[in-house]
Amino acid sequence: MARTSPNPTSTVSRPLQLAYSAYERRLRRALEGAQLPRHVAVMADGNRRWARANSPDQPLVAGYRAGADTLREFVTWCDDLGIPIVTLWVLSTENLKRESDTEVRPLLGVIEDLVASLAQGGRYRVQLVGALDLLPDETVNALHAAERSTEHNRGLHINVAVSYGGRQELRDAVRALLRDEAARGTTLEQLADTLEVDQIAQYLYTKDQPDPDLIIRTSGEQRLSGFLTWQSAHSELYFCEALWPDFRRVDFYRALRAYAQRERRYGL
Repeated sequence: MARTSPNPTSTVSRPLQLAYSAYERRLRRALEGAQLPRHVAVMADGNRRWARANSPDQPLVAGYRAGADTLREFVTWCDDLGIPIVTLWVLSTENLKRESDTEVRPLLGVIEDLVASLAQGGRYRVQLVGALDLLPDETVNALHAAERSTEHNRGLHINVAVSYGGRQELRDAVRALLRDEAARGTTLEQLADTLEVDQIAQYLYTKDQPDPDLIIRTSGEQRLSGFLTWQSAHSELYFCEALWPDFRRVDFYRALRAYAQRERRYGL
């Protein structure tokens, strides 16, 4: 199903289209030479609200499909600017618990198609981050097949956070750390005396990656909802009113402009 709310310039007059394009170019030029983030994470929120407003006669999956289209565009915007790492949050563990199976199943199909399309072309490196054991086997198999097909790609690194929860990630990290230390013969008392922050970080889903410099959330919500709980400690946050399917390149440029204008203090 095609998205029914495309780039806003398609429904306005020619003069307004020209003005919009000129504004976008001006924002892009303003970013030249600016300090851009190495890692951008996005909470693509508002897909269901978009569906209710724009496709009231269609099932809510229409909003998820529109959101997936915007995620594909977003990846190309990041690639164009040379941003090396992107994290896309597409499904939370809370969604899996809260939503009915009739809603989750179509969403999983959209996610499978999204990941498969990102894996095509031999350009991007796709990595799944999340508790995949909570997903149906057929979904896990499809996602892993797409992920494996990109393991030698050296382009933009895309983390796809599916079945992701920040608390779940920390639980999994601690469990894995305890198992490994026990296998080495380390006692709990010894571990309690020697455990360092960097040891825990090496068991996160995003180990060996820089933490996100910028986290963007759409739809007007101003909270992280457990997204990258550990990694977001020093991230810059940007909240946008647009529902995710309506998020435009100019909205992204504005977020990057705001980021470049901030003085990062890393908790100081």
